[in-house]
Amino acid sequence: MPETLARLAAVDPVWDRIRRECEEAVRQEPLLGGLIHGSILHHPTLERALSYRFSLKLASGEMSEQILREIADEAHARDDQLGQAARADMMAVLDRDPACHRLIQPILFFKGYQAIQAYRVANWLWRNGRTDMAYFVQMRVSEAFGVDIHPAARVGKGLMIDHAHSIVIGETAVVGDNVSMLHSVTLGGTGKEDGDRHPKIGDGVLIGAGAKVLGNIHVGHCSRIAAGSVVLMDVPPCSTVAGVPARVVGEAGCAQPSVTMEHRLSDGA
Repeated sequence: MPETLARLAAVDPVWDRIRRECEEAVRQEPLLGGLIHGSILHHPTLERALSYRFSLKLASGEMSEQILREIADEAHARDDQLGQAARADMMAVLDRDPACHRLIQPILFFKGYQAIQAYRVANWLWRNGRTDMAYFVQMRVSEAFGVDIHPAARVGKGLMIDHAHSIVIGETAVVGDNVSMLHSVTLGGTGKEDGDRHPKIGDGVLIGAGAKVLGNIHVGHCSRIAAGSVVLMDVPPCSTVAGVPARVVGEAGCAQPSVTMEHRLSDGA
């Protein structure tokens, strides 16, 4: 694994671009020099920078920065998928969020991106039998970022959570690749039942602000869920659902709703 990271560091256009952006940012705003150097330029790889941000943001009187940084460093060293997902998530934010103009913005300023990367460390802990530590990370992510993702949930690459306030993703939820969601989205259950009880979201799905997707249901790939909808039934692929309870109101309107981020149900609507 160290050999893999060394090769990645040698040819890593994402990391190279981040460092160039940081150097330019320091020239433009010297007062941020300490933050930018400490968070990014001081580190040899994106993975190490992510570990530093993870420890800085989640440390508390209950758990020190040093311990949390060791945990995150171990996770990234043992599972290179975390770094790959981090890059995919970062590019998703840059591509889909019109407020994002540089790669340094997600890692420094966007709590949605930082919360997702912290969840990925918690998920690694969960998959390796360290469930109590995973729960601790989940708790701190919820407290620090207002994003509550159960560490057992399965989340694909290229996830973008815009604004990322009051996000809830339950224990048995599955989120595919290249999904976009807005603030106040819930992927939850519908009662006290145990077992597989949370939604399964396909690839390329766009979930609007305040939408609630409840129960062990399937949302087909490349579909759209309108803002404020309550989804209680399966959603066919490439369709748009809206309402309370949600119903199919048409086709998705494009090949990749999560990339276009188009929320209107029709022209002028």
